[in-house]
Amino acid sequence: MNQTPITTAEIEQAIRTIPDFPKPGILFKDITPVLANPRLFAGVINLLTANYQPGSVDAVVGIDARGFILAAAAALKLQTGFVPVRKKGKLPFDTHEESYELEYGSNTVAIHVDAVKPGARVLLVDDLLATGGTAAAAISLLKKLGANILGVNFLIELSFLHGRKKLSDIPTHSLVVY
Repeated sequence: MNQTPITTAEIEQAIRTIPDFPKPGILFKDITPVLANPRLFAGVINLLTANYQPGSVDAVVGIDARGFILAAAAALKLQTGFVPVRKKGKLPFDTHEESYELEYGSNTVAIHVDAVKPGARVLLVDDLLATGGTAAAAISLLKKLGANILGVNFLIELSFLHGRKKLSDIPTHSLVVY
């Protein structure tokens, strides 16, 4: 595989915009072309983990569902574990739950009560920052567990929705900003 570093312009060019999905008025950002290209996918993971080294992160936390793809790959790159934050009712053990508002509705996410130990250094990774509700809910869950959140990294940020404001106390990085 070609190891030439990728640019954010290459990533942005590969992301498809699908109008009116999943509801009218929504411009859905489809990352599947990025994931299907091994060079772009590897480059995205390298960029999402660039500020961290193996041993500096105790767990990478990913948000249901596309965040799982990126976070699991980032965890492997950082030689650490992966922790899922899932939609309510999808985890089989005891959980903490947090509700939040989406760009087009509301939802609840959950994390296992023993997912990370107090003081664990975690990196939160998701595919998209829109209104910030999902990430803020995940941060709240991690704080309930006593995690030390090192940062929140996104592939895409929809800056016009101002979601970053909900994450103001956590270092936040986005690769492609619209």
